[in-house]
Formats: sequence, C-alpha cells, structure tokens
Amino acid sequence: MTVNEPIALPCYEAMAEAYAAAVDAKPFNACYERPAVLSLLPPVAGRRVLDVGCGSGWYAEVLVEHGAIVTAVDVSPKMVAFTQARLGDRARVLQADLGQPLDFAADATFDLVLCPLVLHYLEHWEPICAEFHRVLKDGGVLLFSTHHPCMDFRLFKTESYFTTELLEDEWSTGKVRFYRRPLTAMVDALAQAGFVVERLLEPQPTDDFRRVDPEGYERLSRNPWFLVVRARRDRDLTGL
Repeated sequence: MTVNEPIALPCYEAMAEAYAAAVDAKPFNACYERPAVLSLLPPVAGRRVLDVGCGSGWYAEVLVEHGAIVTAVDVSPKMVAFTQARLGDRARVLQADLGQPLDFAADATFDLVLCPLVLHYLEHWEPICAEFHRVLKDGGVLLFSTHHPCMDFRLFKTESYFTTELLEDEWSTGKVRFYRRPLTAMVDALAQAGFVVERLLEPQPTDDFRRVDPEGYERLSRNPWFLVVRARRDRDLTGL
C-alpha cells in the first residue's frame, strides 16, 4: 500500500531534461542549499550512504568522490537514468517510491541517509522517517533539506500556518506540487521515529550567489527559504 502519493513523479518526468541541464549551476542549489547541507555532512569516507531523491546525481557524485559507498534512489526513471549515466558503476542507483517501504535495504545498512529537497513532496513524514530509522545503523545520521515552512506560508498566503497543505508552484522548468507543514510537525515526525535533532540550519546565500544573482542574494539574506536538519538515530523503538 502506498502511504504517500508520488506527486513528484509526473513533475520530474516532465521536466527531467531541463532540470538536469540547469540544476548543477542553479544559484538556489549551488550557492545556497548545497553549501549549507555540506557544512553539516559528517565524514563519509568508507561509510555507506543512502542518497534519497538523487535527482541527476550531483550529491551522489560528490559522496563517491569523498570515498562513500553510495546507494542512490529516485522516484523518476529519467532521473535514475541521469544518475546512472553520471556515476556508471561507482554507485548503486535504483528507482524507489518513498510511499513504499525501502525493501531494497536491510535493517541497519547505512551510516548516513542524505535527503536533499525531497521530503516536502510527501504528505506524511512518519512512515518514511520510520524507514530511515530502520535502515540506519545505531548512531547513524539523517541529513535533509526542505522548504522552510515560514517561506511557503508567506509566499502562498495560506490561511493557517499549522495546517499541512498541498501547494502548486510554477518553476522555470515546469509545474510542481509539494506540501507545506509547520516546523512542529517536522520535528514531531522525527521524534516519533526515534531521531534526535542535532543541528538545525537556516542557510544564508554565499558570496557566489551575490555575484550570479544580486537580487536573489538580497532576498535570501533577509528571508528563510530552505531549512537544513541533521538528526541522529537515537534509539530502537521496538517495544515502545
């Protein structure tokens, strides 16, 4: 049974080529989200890493280059193909629907789960957080980025900050749908699954962002756009 409808699938299949051509250098990714995520990345050399929502493979390639043993997954077959072409036999690359159990992974397989800009495509976080907990080793790290709830609340002028709601936006590469939820709901889902938040980062744009897009730099310097969270697998929930 699918717990979360794969709403990202039609979006990314439709815009896969345009997205893959632009995302490596796009300022919001290259000069904002990625530096923030990498700043919270634990050592990965020799560690088993699950790259969830690998897209066209930027993070997977960086992880491999730093010595990680990488399994990369994405719901979009086209994105999986882009990552496979990029990585070749340097990583295991699979198609996976996050609305289903991660059956390709045994318990306590990974040292790190990296999930960049993916979780806002899921209506319910509890099932996937439980799966992340299951596939991580004791003390393993979940590191993810997502839309900042205040940003979506302000941009879309929704009626209640405390409601989890489906939104639609128009990107330069096509239409996308995603969910906005309050920060409390995010932290509660992590805690319920057995994670403890170690770091919470509201990124600031880099100087490179200012050089490429001065207007965007000024906007992001004053408004929270993304949120980066590092959480640790704290306990075994068996018997609770």
